[in-house]
Amino acid sequence: MAATIRITLKRSTIGRPPNQRATVRSLGLRRINHTVEQQDTPAVRGMVRTVQHLIDVEEMQASE
Repeated sequence: MAATIRITLKRSTIGRPPNQRATVRSLGLRRINHTVEQQDTPAVRGMVRTVQHLIDVEEMQASE
């Protein structure tokens, strides 16, 4: 099974550039303290890097 990461929105997107708002939405985050689990892929890692100042990322253990 592929590794996953848990992403939590910790800061608001109000006043942020449109590309950062769109990135947060594309990660599946809707409101502050909302948490989603995403597959750990290079595309998701790139999105995380774009908005790293707004989110918290937690590595999940790969279950077998």
